[in-house]
Amino acid sequence: MEIYKEFSFDSAHFLPNVPDGHKCKQMHGHTYRLRVVLTGALDPTLGWIMDFKELKDAVSPVIDQLDHKLINDIKGLENPTAENITLWIWKTIKPSLPQLKRIELYETPTTGVIFDGQ
Repeated sequence: MEIYKEFSFDSAHFLPNVPDGHKCKQMHGHTYRLRVVLTGALDPTLGWIMDFKELKDAVSPVIDQLDHKLINDIKGLENPTAENITLWIWKTIKPSLPQLKRIELYETPTTGVIFDGQ
């Protein structure tokens, strides 16, 4: 069984490594949506894989680091492509969520990254 919880955050960034003239070289912002997916066995007593509040408590500190920030200023995110942000989030939350299966980061409603740890 899998469970998920979605989060959102608003951040500014720019992509320093793209060619001059690329629109993403300029500072701009996104309302990101993050879906965190866990997998595991259903606890027969509690009836869940994990309490959704525990999941929220594990991810919220990471969201707080990103929300209303210039992502380029965060160590490890100097080149904050959607792919690099996704990897950074994965590495940051995985230690506290060993049952983490997948994360999906939507930079816009129609554009994003899916990562399963591979």
